[in-house]
Amino acid sequence: MMLYTTLNDIKKNGPCGTARDDSHGFRKLLTYLSKTKSDNEQLSFKTILESNGLEDAIWCLRAVDGYDREIRLFAVACARRVEHLDPTGQAKKTNDASERYANGLATAEELKAARDASWDASMDAARNASQAAARDASWDASRDAARNASQAAARDASQDASQDAARAAARNASQAAARDASWDAARAAAWSDSRA
Repeated sequence: MMLYTTLNDIKKNGPCGTARDDSHGFRKLLTYLSKTKSDNEQLSFKTILESNGLEDAIWCLRAVDGYDREIRLFAVACARRVEHLDPTGQAKKTNDASERYANGLATAEELKAARDASWDASMDAARNASQAAARDASWDASRDAARNASQAAARDASQDASQDAARAAARNASQAAARDASWDAARAAAWSDSRA
């Protein structure tokens, strides 16, 4: 089975790369096709894949009419490749519901309920991850602040101690000098008195 769409159908879905100076997305596809504007000529997904790669080709599936079941089953197959990464198991439940819906075995309400539960689980996971990241950042900031404060306190204490030691040494030296000077003066006076 080969799927087809048109450039006009792709453009209706708001692709990226539509500005004249863009070199990706829709503009890349136009350049590959040697076209300057969109049209209604049939365009195979093989060509989109060759031009823009898998990610853009998958995005362009939204511009295909009449193959909803096949596209949904393809999306489920892609999602199943990574559902094991969800520790809650909600991704598997959502994939199961999507697959049942594609095969006519689940209602739109059941699909919506599975999507909502999946959304809630992903929001919880994102919130938990952001809280953990904030907690880690806060801990790092607190640790850094404590280290900086203790280093500053140690530096200040060291400076205070060295200033105190310098003052004490200067005081002791001046007291010793004064004592020595007074002894010298007293000796000189005594010697002078003894000679007179």
